[in-house]
Amino acid sequence: MHLVDITMFYAAEGGGVSTYLNAKSQWLARHSVLRHTIMSPNVDDGGEIPSLVRVPGVPLPGINGYRMPFSVGAIARRLRAAEPDLIEVGDAGHSAWAALRARDRLGIPAVAFYHSDLPRLVQNRFGHAAAQAVCKYLCHLYREFDLVLAPSRLMVDQLAAMGVQGALHQPLGIDSEVFHPGRRRGDLRAELGLAPDARLLVYAGRFTPDKKLSVLAEAVGRLGRPYHLLMVGAGEEPPPPHPAISVLPFQRNQRDLARLLAGCDVLVHPGDCETFGLIVLEAMACGLPVVATSGGGVAELVDERTGILAQPNCARSLAGAIEAVYRRDLAEAGRHARHKAREYFDWERIFPQIMRRYSRLLAGRQAAQLALERVCVTD
Repeated sequence: MHLVDITMFYAAEGGGVSTYLNAKSQWLARHSVLRHTIMSPNVDDGGEIPSLVRVPGVPLPGINGYRMPFSVGAIARRLRAAEPDLIEVGDAGHSAWAALRARDRLGIPAVAFYHSDLPRLVQNRFGHAAAQAVCKYLCHLYREFDLVLAPSRLMVDQLAAMGVQGALHQPLGIDSEVFHPGRRRGDLRAELGLAPDARLLVYAGRFTPDKKLSVLAEAVGRLGRPYHLLMVGAGEEPPPPHPAISVLPFQRNQRDLARLLAGCDVLVHPGDCETFGLIVLEAMACGLPVVATSGGGVAELVDERTGILAQPNCARSLAGAIEAVYRRDLAEAGRHARHKAREYFDWERIFPQIMRRYSRLLAGRQAAQLALERVCVTD
Protein backbone atom coordinates (compact mmCIF):
# COMPACT_ATOMS: atom_id res chain seq x y z
CA MET A 1 0.00 0.00 0.00
CA HIS A 2 1.20 3.50 -0.85
CA LEU A 3 0.24 6.67 1.08
CA VAL A 4 1.10 10.02 -0.51
CA ASP A 5 1.10 13.37 1.30
CA ILE A 6 1.34 16.48 -0.85
CA THR A 7 1.56 20.09 0.36
CA MET A 8 3.28 23.38 -0.32
CA PHE A 9 3.71 23.79 3.47
CA TYR A 10 6.47 21.21 3.85
CA ALA A 11 9.96 22.67 4.21
CA ALA A 12 13.30 21.86 5.76
CA GLU A 13 13.04 25.01 7.91
CA GLY A 14 10.34 23.40 10.00
CA GLY A 15 6.78 24.31 10.84
CA GLY A 16 3.88 22.26 12.15
CA VAL A 17 3.04 20.58 8.83
CA SER A 18 6.65 19.53 8.30
CA THR A 19 6.86 18.13 11.83
CA TYR A 20 3.66 16.15 11.31
CA LEU A 21 4.73 14.66 8.00
CA ASN A 22 8.24 13.79 9.19
CA ALA A 23 6.77 12.09 12.25
CA LYS A 24 4.28 10.19 10.10
CA SER A 25 7.03 8.97 7.78
CA GLN A 26 9.16 7.81 10.72
CA TRP A 27 6.22 6.18 12.50
CA LEU A 28 5.15 4.25 9.41
CA ALA A 29 8.73 3.07 8.89
CA ARG A 30 8.75 1.64 12.42
CA HIS A 31 5.27 0.17 12.53
CA SER A 32 4.41 -1.07 9.05
CA VAL A 33 5.57 -1.99 5.59
CA LEU A 34 3.39 0.69 4.04
CA ARG A 35 5.12 2.92 1.52
CA HIS A 36 4.93 6.63 2.26
CA THR A 37 5.84 9.55 -0.01
CA ILE A 38 5.90 13.28 0.76
CA MET A 39 5.57 15.53 -2.28
CA SER A 40 6.39 19.23 -1.99
CA PRO A 41 7.91 22.03 -4.09
CA ASN A 42 10.14 23.03 -1.15
CA VAL A 43 12.46 20.03 -0.94
CA ASP A 44 15.12 18.17 -2.87
CA ASP A 45 14.45 14.59 -3.88
CA GLY A 46 15.80 12.15 -1.33
CA GLY A 47 18.09 13.46 1.38
CA GLU A 48 17.63 12.57 5.00
CA ILE A 49 14.14 11.22 4.35
CA PRO A 50 14.08 8.97 1.25
CA SER A 51 10.34 9.44 0.80
CA LEU A 52 10.71 13.12 -0.22
CA VAL A 53 9.82 13.94 -3.83
CA ARG A 54 10.13 17.41 -5.30
CA VAL A 55 7.37 18.81 -7.49
CA PRO A 56 7.80 21.91 -9.68
CA GLY A 57 6.91 25.17 -7.99
CA VAL A 58 7.46 28.91 -7.92
CA PRO A 59 8.19 31.21 -4.95
CA LEU A 60 5.41 33.54 -3.90
CA PRO A 61 5.87 36.62 -1.70
CA GLY A 62 4.16 36.78 1.64
CA ILE A 63 3.90 33.04 2.37
CA ASN A 64 6.97 32.56 4.56
CA GLY A 65 9.31 31.44 1.78
CA TYR A 66 7.18 28.51 0.64
CA ARG A 67 6.88 27.66 -3.03
CA MET A 68 3.58 26.93 -4.78
CA PRO A 69 3.14 24.24 -7.43
CA PHE A 70 2.52 26.15 -10.65
CA SER A 71 0.65 23.54 -12.69
CA VAL A 72 -2.31 21.52 -11.48
CA GLY A 73 -2.04 19.23 -14.48
CA ALA A 74 1.67 18.50 -13.98
CA ILE A 75 1.20 17.69 -10.31
CA ALA A 76 -1.82 15.49 -11.07
CA ARG A 77 0.28 13.53 -13.56
CA ARG A 78 3.04 13.14 -10.95
CA LEU A 79 0.51 11.86 -8.46
CA ARG A 80 -0.97 9.36 -10.91
CA ALA A 81 2.48 8.06 -11.76
CA ALA A 82 3.13 7.40 -8.05
CA GLU A 83 0.11 5.05 -8.00
CA PRO A 84 -1.03 5.89 -4.47
CA ASP A 85 -3.81 4.09 -2.63
CA LEU A 86 -4.68 7.26 -0.72
CA ILE A 87 -3.68 10.93 -1.02
CA GLU A 88 -3.65 13.45 1.81
CA VAL A 89 -3.38 17.16 1.00
CA GLY A 90 -2.02 19.72 3.43
CA ASP A 91 -2.91 22.99 1.67
CA ALA A 92 -5.79 24.51 -0.27
CA GLY A 93 -3.89 25.46 -3.42
CA HIS A 94 -2.88 23.66 -6.59
CA SER A 95 -1.92 20.54 -4.65
CA ALA A 96 -5.53 20.08 -3.58
CA TRP A 97 -6.96 20.35 -7.09
CA ALA A 98 -4.26 18.03 -8.43
CA ALA A 99 -5.12 15.47 -5.76
CA LEU A 100 -8.78 15.60 -6.74
CA ARG A 101 -7.89 15.02 -10.40
CA ALA A 102 -5.71 12.05 -9.48
CA ARG A 103 -8.43 10.73 -7.17
CA ASP A 104 -10.98 10.78 -9.95
CA ARG A 105 -8.65 9.09 -12.43
CA LEU A 106 -7.37 6.40 -10.03
CA GLY A 107 -10.55 5.79 -8.04
CA ILE A 108 -8.87 6.30 -4.65
CA PRO A 109 -9.77 8.37 -1.57
CA ALA A 110 -8.49 11.93 -1.16
CA VAL A 111 -8.16 13.47 2.30
CA ALA A 112 -7.74 17.18 3.06
CA PHE A 113 -6.10 18.30 6.31
CA TYR A 114 -7.01 21.89 7.19
CA HIS A 115 -3.69 23.03 8.64
CA SER A 116 -3.93 26.82 8.19
CA ASP A 117 -6.59 29.31 9.26
CA LEU A 118 -6.60 31.00 5.87
CA PRO A 119 -9.62 33.28 6.41
CA ARG A 120 -8.05 34.75 9.57
CA LEU A 121 -4.66 35.21 7.93
CA VAL A 122 -6.22 36.87 4.88
CA GLN A 123 -8.43 39.11 7.01
CA ASN A 124 -5.44 40.31 9.03
CA ARG A 125 -3.64 41.35 5.85
CA PHE A 126 -6.35 42.22 3.32
CA GLY A 127 -9.61 42.80 5.18
CA HIS A 128 -13.03 41.26 5.67
CA ALA A 129 -14.14 41.12 2.04
CA ALA A 130 -11.06 39.14 1.02
CA ALA A 131 -11.58 36.75 3.93
CA GLN A 132 -15.19 36.13 2.86
CA ALA A 133 -14.02 35.29 -0.66
CA VAL A 134 -11.53 32.80 0.81
CA CYS A 135 -14.32 31.15 2.82
CA LYS A 136 -16.39 30.64 -0.34
CA TYR A 137 -13.38 29.19 -2.13
CA LEU A 138 -12.58 26.78 0.72
CA CYS A 139 -16.19 25.63 0.87
CA HIS A 140 -16.16 24.89 -2.86
CA LEU A 141 -12.86 23.02 -2.60
CA TYR A 142 -13.30 20.96 0.56
CA ARG A 143 -16.78 19.73 -0.37
CA GLU A 144 -15.07 17.69 -3.08
CA PHE A 145 -12.90 15.63 -0.69
CA ASP A 146 -13.77 12.22 0.72
CA LEU A 147 -12.67 13.31 4.19
CA VAL A 148 -11.66 16.63 5.74
CA LEU A 149 -9.64 16.67 8.96
CA ALA A 150 -9.02 19.65 11.24
CA PRO A 151 -6.61 19.71 14.19
CA SER A 152 -8.85 21.64 16.60
CA ARG A 153 -12.57 21.80 17.36
CA LEU A 154 -12.43 25.51 16.60
CA MET A 155 -11.38 24.73 13.03
CA VAL A 156 -14.10 22.08 12.67
CA ASP A 157 -16.63 24.73 13.66
CA GLN A 158 -15.04 27.24 11.29
CA LEU A 159 -15.33 24.81 8.39
CA ALA A 160 -18.96 24.10 9.26
CA ALA A 161 -19.68 27.84 9.27
CA MET A 162 -18.24 27.99 5.75
CA GLY A 163 -20.57 25.20 4.65
CA VAL A 164 -18.11 22.29 4.90
CA GLN A 165 -20.11 19.75 6.90
CA GLY A 166 -18.71 16.52 8.33
CA ALA A 167 -15.13 17.61 8.96
CA LEU A 168 -13.56 15.55 11.75
CA HIS A 169 -11.47 16.71 14.69
CA GLN A 170 -8.03 15.07 14.42
CA PRO A 171 -5.38 16.45 16.78
CA LEU A 172 -1.72 16.36 15.90
CA GLY A 173 0.87 15.07 18.35
CA ILE A 174 4.40 15.04 19.72
CA ASP A 175 7.16 12.60 20.59
CA SER A 176 7.07 12.68 24.38
CA GLU A 177 10.41 10.86 24.63
CA VAL A 178 12.19 13.52 22.59
CA PHE A 179 10.37 16.37 24.34
CA HIS A 180 11.05 15.51 27.96
CA PRO A 181 11.91 17.46 31.14
CA GLY A 182 15.07 15.40 31.45
CA ARG A 183 16.57 17.32 28.54
CA ARG A 184 16.83 20.49 30.63
CA ARG A 185 20.11 22.37 30.18
CA GLY A 186 21.07 23.66 33.60
CA ASP A 187 23.56 26.10 32.10
CA LEU A 188 21.20 27.85 29.67
CA ARG A 189 20.95 31.04 31.73
CA ALA A 190 24.74 31.20 31.99
CA GLU A 191 25.06 30.67 28.22
CA LEU A 192 22.71 33.60 27.66
CA GLY A 193 24.61 35.77 30.14
CA LEU A 194 21.72 35.92 32.57
CA ALA A 195 21.57 35.88 36.35
CA PRO A 196 20.66 32.54 37.93
CA ASP A 197 17.35 33.96 39.18
CA ALA A 198 16.25 35.32 35.78
CA ARG A 199 12.67 34.43 34.88
CA LEU A 200 13.31 32.83 31.52
CA LEU A 201 10.45 32.85 29.00
CA VAL A 202 10.66 31.16 25.61
CA TYR A 203 8.98 31.61 22.24
CA ALA A 204 9.77 29.14 19.46
CA GLY A 205 8.42 29.33 15.91
CA ARG A 206 8.41 31.43 12.81
CA PHE A 207 9.14 35.13 12.99
CA THR A 208 6.17 36.35 10.95
CA PRO A 209 3.49 39.03 11.45
CA ASP A 210 0.71 36.51 12.14
CA LYS A 211 2.60 35.27 15.23
CA LYS A 212 2.04 38.71 16.87
CA LEU A 213 5.64 39.01 18.04
CA SER A 214 5.35 42.77 18.37
CA VAL A 215 2.72 42.17 21.07
CA LEU A 216 5.10 39.75 22.79
CA ALA A 217 8.00 42.22 22.67
CA GLU A 218 5.81 44.97 24.15
CA ALA A 219 4.69 42.63 26.92
CA VAL A 220 8.31 41.80 27.80
CA GLY A 221 9.11 45.51 27.85
CA ARG A 222 6.28 46.07 30.31
CA LEU A 223 7.50 43.31 32.61
CA GLY A 224 11.08 44.50 33.05
CA ARG A 225 13.52 42.64 35.26
CA PRO A 226 13.95 39.82 36.15
CA TYR A 227 12.03 38.60 33.08
CA HIS A 228 13.96 37.62 29.95
CA LEU A 229 12.66 36.20 26.67
CA LEU A 230 14.48 33.63 24.53
CA MET A 231 13.20 33.57 20.95
CA VAL A 232 14.08 30.53 18.84
CA GLY A 233 13.32 30.56 15.12
CA ALA A 234 13.66 32.41 11.85
CA GLY A 235 11.51 34.35 9.42
CA GLU A 236 10.68 37.56 7.66
CA GLU A 237 10.09 39.65 10.81
CA PRO A 238 13.16 39.48 13.09
CA PRO A 239 12.52 40.39 16.73
CA PRO A 240 13.36 44.01 17.60
CA PRO A 241 16.64 44.53 19.48
CA HIS A 242 15.93 44.62 23.19
CA PRO A 243 18.15 43.95 26.22
CA ALA A 244 15.53 41.59 27.65
CA ILE A 245 15.34 39.46 24.46
CA SER A 246 17.84 36.87 23.22
CA VAL A 247 17.50 35.23 19.81
CA LEU A 248 18.71 31.82 18.69
CA PRO A 249 18.32 30.34 15.19
CA PHE A 250 15.80 27.72 14.13
CA GLN A 251 16.66 24.33 15.62
CA ARG A 252 16.32 21.67 12.94
CA ASN A 253 17.15 18.88 15.38
CA GLN A 254 14.18 18.28 17.69
CA ARG A 255 16.40 17.16 20.56
CA ASP A 256 18.25 20.47 20.42
CA LEU A 257 14.94 22.31 20.53
CA ALA A 258 13.82 20.15 23.46
CA ARG A 259 16.98 21.03 25.41
CA LEU A 260 16.28 24.73 24.95
CA LEU A 261 12.61 24.43 25.88
CA ALA A 262 13.30 22.33 28.97
CA GLY A 263 15.88 24.88 30.15
CA CYS A 264 13.28 27.66 30.33
CA ASP A 265 10.44 28.35 32.76
CA VAL A 266 7.38 29.18 30.65
CA LEU A 267 6.45 29.06 26.96
CA VAL A 268 4.72 32.23 25.73
CA HIS A 269 2.72 31.98 22.50
CA PRO A 270 1.07 35.29 21.51
CA GLY A 271 -0.47 34.30 18.15
CA ASP A 272 -4.22 34.05 17.55
CA CYS A 273 -4.26 32.38 14.12
CA GLU A 274 -3.02 28.91 15.03
CA THR A 275 -5.13 25.95 13.97
CA PHE A 276 -3.37 23.80 16.58
CA GLY A 277 0.04 24.78 17.98
CA LEU A 278 2.50 21.89 18.05
CA ILE A 279 5.15 23.95 19.82
CA VAL A 280 2.78 24.38 22.74
CA LEU A 281 2.51 20.61 23.17
CA GLU A 282 6.26 20.20 22.73
CA ALA A 283 6.88 22.69 25.54
CA MET A 284 4.25 21.05 27.73
CA ALA A 285 5.91 17.67 27.20
CA CYS A 286 9.15 19.28 28.42
CA GLY A 287 7.38 20.24 31.63
CA LEU A 288 6.66 23.91 30.87
CA PRO A 289 3.42 25.71 31.69
CA VAL A 290 2.11 27.87 28.85
CA VAL A 291 0.90 31.43 28.49
CA ALA A 292 -1.08 31.75 25.26
CA THR A 293 -4.07 33.71 23.97
CA SER A 294 -7.72 32.78 23.84
CA GLY A 295 -7.70 33.20 20.04
CA GLY A 296 -7.06 30.23 17.75
CA GLY A 297 -6.70 26.52 18.35
CA VAL A 298 -3.96 26.82 20.98
CA ALA A 299 -6.60 27.71 23.57
CA GLU A 300 -7.90 24.12 23.41
CA LEU A 301 -4.53 22.77 24.60
CA VAL A 302 -4.12 25.00 27.66
CA ASP A 303 -6.31 24.56 30.75
CA GLU A 304 -6.24 26.11 34.21
CA ARG A 305 -3.80 23.47 35.49
CA THR A 306 -1.32 23.83 32.62
CA GLY A 307 -1.20 27.58 32.00
CA ILE A 308 -3.07 30.85 31.50
CA LEU A 309 -4.81 32.41 28.50
CA ALA A 310 -4.53 36.13 27.78
CA GLN A 311 -6.59 38.38 25.53
CA PRO A 312 -5.42 38.34 21.89
CA ASN A 313 -3.50 41.36 20.60
CA CYS A 314 -3.15 42.91 24.06
CA ALA A 315 0.35 43.35 25.48
CA ARG A 316 -1.03 44.42 28.86
CA SER A 317 -3.10 41.25 29.17
CA LEU A 318 -0.19 39.09 28.02
CA ALA A 319 2.18 40.66 30.54
CA GLY A 320 -0.40 40.19 33.29
CA ALA A 321 -0.82 36.51 32.40
CA ILE A 322 2.95 35.99 32.55
CA GLU A 323 3.13 37.60 35.98
CA ALA A 324 0.17 35.49 37.12
CA VAL A 325 1.69 32.19 36.04
CA TYR A 326 4.81 32.93 38.11
CA ARG A 327 2.60 33.35 41.18
CA ARG A 328 1.61 29.71 40.76
CA ASP A 329 3.60 26.59 41.56
CA LEU A 330 5.51 26.30 38.26
CA ALA A 331 6.74 22.78 39.02
CA GLU A 332 3.22 21.50 39.65
CA ALA A 333 1.86 23.22 36.52
CA GLY A 334 4.74 21.72 34.56
CA ARG A 335 3.89 18.22 35.80
CA HIS A 336 0.27 18.65 34.72
CA ALA A 337 1.43 19.93 31.33
CA ARG A 338 3.76 16.97 30.84
CA HIS A 339 1.02 14.49 31.80
CA LYS A 340 -1.52 16.00 29.41
CA ALA A 341 0.88 16.08 26.46
CA ARG A 342 2.14 12.53 27.02
CA GLU A 343 -1.19 10.84 27.76
CA TYR A 344 -3.32 12.42 25.06
CA PHE A 345 -1.06 13.70 22.30
CA ASP A 346 1.88 11.34 21.86
CA TRP A 347 2.28 10.24 18.25
CA GLU A 348 1.85 6.65 19.43
CA ARG A 349 -1.76 7.55 20.19
CA ILE A 350 -2.37 9.94 17.30
CA PHE A 351 -1.16 7.94 14.29
CA PRO A 352 -3.26 4.85 15.01
CA GLN A 353 -6.28 7.19 15.07
CA ILE A 354 -5.33 8.51 11.63
CA MET A 355 -4.70 5.02 10.25
CA ARG A 356 -8.17 3.93 11.38
CA ARG A 357 -9.66 6.89 9.52
CA TYR A 358 -7.76 5.85 6.39
CA SER A 359 -8.92 2.25 6.81
CA ARG A 360 -12.58 3.27 6.83
CA LEU A 361 -12.06 5.21 3.60
CA LEU A 362 -10.38 2.21 2.00
CA ALA A 363 -13.13 -0.24 2.94
CA GLY A 364 -13.78 -1.03 -0.71
CA ARG A 365 -10.12 -1.73 -1.49
CA GLN A 366 -9.46 -4.96 0.33
CA ALA A 367 -5.66 -5.23 0.16
CA ALA A 368 -5.08 -1.64 1.24
CA GLN A 369 -7.62 -1.87 4.03
CA LEU A 370 -6.07 -5.06 5.38
CA ALA A 371 -2.62 -3.47 5.40
CA LEU A 372 -3.88 -0.51 7.43
CA GLU A 373 -5.91 -2.74 9.77
CA ARG A 374 -2.74 -4.64 10.63
CA VAL A 375 -1.11 -1.35 11.64
CA CYS A 376 -4.12 -0.34 13.73
CA VAL A 377 -4.34 -3.71 15.50
CA THR A 378 -0.61 -3.69 16.26
CA ASP A 379 -0.79 -0.21 17.77
